[in-house]
Amino acid sequence: MPYLLILVLLSIALLLSVLLPSRAARWKEDRRREQIEDSLKHLLDREQEGRRATPESLAGNLGINAAKTTRLISHMEAQNLLEHRGLDLHLTGEGKRWALQVVRAHRLWERYLADEARMPLEKIHTEAHRLEHHITPEEVDALEAALGYPARDPHGDPIPSRAGEFPAQESIPLTAWESDAPARIVHLEDEPPIAYAQILAAGLSLGKRIQILEKSPERYILSDGEEEYRLAPVVAANIYVAPLAEEPPLPNDAIPLTKLPLRETGEILAIDKSVQGFTRRRFLDLGMTPGAKITPRLQNAFGEPRAYRIRGALIALRNDQAQKIWVRKLT
Repeated sequence: MPYLLILVLLSIALLLSVLLPSRAARWKEDRRREQIEDSLKHLLDREQEGRRATPESLAGNLGINAAKTTRLISHMEAQNLLEHRGLDLHLTGEGKRWALQVVRAHRLWERYLADEARMPLEKIHTEAHRLEHHITPEEVDALEAALGYPARDPHGDPIPSRAGEFPAQESIPLTAWESDAPARIVHLEDEPPIAYAQILAAGLSLGKRIQILEKSPERYILSDGEEEYRLAPVVAANIYVAPLAEEPPLPNDAIPLTKLPLRETGEILAIDKSVQGFTRRRFLDLGMTPGAKITPRLQNAFGEPRAYRIRGALIALRNDQAQKIWVRKLT
């Protein structure tokens, strides 16, 4: 074998002997961090739900055996992240702080994936769970600022602040709503995924005003005033509602921007409250403030996006964006 080839092979072997162990060690470290952060979130979820967290519940949540769970708990206790109280597991102050930061990263990623990456809502949870473990606190702050400091994620859950403040949200499952009065959807539970997919397929979304027309052990029939929605009770239980907030109602002649005819002018009345963060700020930067005049000018052959004239500029909006802008047709 030529001497030069031997040197090359020895160099490659030496390089691999250095790189492979370091890569394996890095993978092991990343995996341990994911398990710790998923454990912290599990304990935080149990605490907020008023339920007990135990080694058994943690093992089931992570999908690991009892021996690995015991080692993980011991490691987290040594880091002062959790503590035993009898048979139950509880977060320490440091553990809760870390858990809230992971939740904050997850929900900001969901906001980004839904609003900016335009990822289907039924897929954002899995991708956000992957991304939440690979971002520094400084990068989370930058992401929050870029998104315009949104208050809630695409499912309606509040986003913790940098200081760990976690505002409570008053809501109840639709199946527990006893009033005949209309309610507003404030949260859509994304677990299990099959129920969430059915809610999205039905066309129900955050902020929608609904009323129960009929409920039975077999079905729920809802209405938003224009359309009816039929859901199985097990699916309806994943929709959380709250009483309608006291706010000035839109005029009777208010319509979504999508319904404003081509080349006719409308006056902007409001941006729907479900529009948050970077998207809302972008709308405002484009001049979409109450009282502004807007006119559909160009229609795409495929239906969207449609071009609108506002404040002397021509902008393009997709239908799902224009649907959130309320206008009054000017005569």
